[in-house]
Amino acid sequence: MNKSLLFSLFIFQTLFLSAQEQTFTRQDTLRGSITAEREWWDLTFYHLDIKVDPDTESISGKNTIHYTVVKEHDVLQVDLQPPLKIEKVLQDGKELKIKSDGNAHFITLAKAQTKGNQNAIEVYYAGKPREAVRAPWDGGISWKKDENGNNFVASSCQGLGASVWWPNKDHMYDEVDSMLVSVNVPKNLINVSNGRLRNVEEHDNDTKTFHWFVSNPINNYGVNINIGDYVHFGEKYEGEKGTLDMDYYVLRDNLEKAKKQFKDAPKMMKAFEHWFGPYPFYEDSFKLVEVPYLGMEHQSSVTYGNKYVNGYLGNDLSDSGWGLKFDFIIIHEAGHEWFANNITYKDAADMWIHEGFTAYSENLFLDYYYGKKASAEYVIGTRRHIQNDKPVIGSYNVNNEGSSDMYYKGANMLHTLRQLIEDDEKWRSILRGLNKTFYHQTVTTKQIEDYISTASKIDLTEFFEQYLRTTQIPTLEYTFEKGKLKYRYTNIIEKFDMPVRIFVDDKADWIQPNSKWQTKELKGNNISIDSNFYVNTKPL
Repeated sequence: MNKSLLFSLFIFQTLFLSAQEQTFTRQDTLRGSITAEREWWDLTFYHLDIKVDPDTESISGKNTIHYTVVKEHDVLQVDLQPPLKIEKVLQDGKELKIKSDGNAHFITLAKAQTKGNQNAIEVYYAGKPREAVRAPWDGGISWKKDENGNNFVASSCQGLGASVWWPNKDHMYDEVDSMLVSVNVPKNLINVSNGRLRNVEEHDNDTKTFHWFVSNPINNYGVNINIGDYVHFGEKYEGEKGTLDMDYYVLRDNLEKAKKQFKDAPKMMKAFEHWFGPYPFYEDSFKLVEVPYLGMEHQSSVTYGNKYVNGYLGNDLSDSGWGLKFDFIIIHEAGHEWFANNITYKDAADMWIHEGFTAYSENLFLDYYYGKKASAEYVIGTRRHIQNDKPVIGSYNVNNEGSSDMYYKGANMLHTLRQLIEDDEKWRSILRGLNKTFYHQTVTTKQIEDYISTASKIDLTEFFEQYLRTTQIPTLEYTFEKGKLKYRYTNIIEKFDMPVRIFVDDKADWIQPNSKWQTKELKGNNISIDSNFYVNTKPL
């Protein structure tokens, strides 16, 4: 499989991110907006208690949803996608009326919902969930077998939504405060989910139930089940907040390979705590879990399927050589613990907050271990994948992600921003400050923009507008004759005037182009534009 095809798979183009004109349906609005039936109640706790039967490829059980009443209302929206069906909903033992509209199910509550009250409903459901045909891009459950014929099952649901396999409030703005995940599986298998394993119950019917408790807020798509013939090993990491348990669950036959390959995990933790601040979920531990697909950023239960090789399935996405210095899935998906799981977008349109910063984390990992030159060569090398087909930010309130350019256009935008700030320690303090200020929060793009502008003391209004909301890449046109540099930007929005570093006979200098021609007297014979800035150049 060639590299360009591998990358096209990676950036979700096949299903979620189309370059074509999109139209939106009522279902998109019900899924993507904070409806009247969502806004009046605040999630506090889930207990997802299910049986997973790999032989029949089915799930059955219930989710008990605890919530606080924010304002009085009597209809509550729960999301669950066919072919799964809600069998009944109870509150205080009384069965409630359900009205379904596609994936959204509206529960009419019998008792008064008084502001400040803490209530719960039990949502019973069953069926055969949608199978993930090509996980993780299309979402659902992967029903596979390992090489020894054992069942090997895993969930993945970013974009499509967690309601593809369990009933929940399927909108990112409201994260549940904590959660218990109880999963009943055949006794020869192990289920690994988020958080810490509280206990394992053995039953007379040749099954076991694994109870995993998540003590931190968690987004819906970050919840997962992973079922297989796993073996466990682990280590203690002495980090910024104390001792962190790092646990690894892999298929039995892959134990020795994993012990070697997963050495990247503590290296990742050291680099990212340096750049981003403390790992956000010490209380819930950190896990890498082998799955039958490429991988995903499930909170404290990061999934791994990169075949125990460096790069992206053995390939360097940057073509710089540096991409083979680390296991792409370990570094990228674990980077999401800070940007996606700690700082989470409120609306899918702002998914670049997850993917832009995390794609950028790849070159920060390289920076930590190999230096600035290596990291710059890597991130600049990834520009070849940028298509500029549509803006990085999508449409709001309809569960719409922007362009797949959110990955490496986002990363190169941030790399450019680092150049503008110049002081690397100041840049590091901004990245750490983001994770501290928005700790365990859902955010908007504007909040991120405003924070960085304030912390950097640079008005970045036009900078973010240019790179996030248009497909235009600034083009720097210039001539240099007899010591006189003449220059301007084209392909820019109004008032865009980002400074750029130049080199005159290898001596650094700065210019601040805008849409008007400017001139500058320079002493030297040769001029070049610093390639660390994501601009096109056009010598005339």
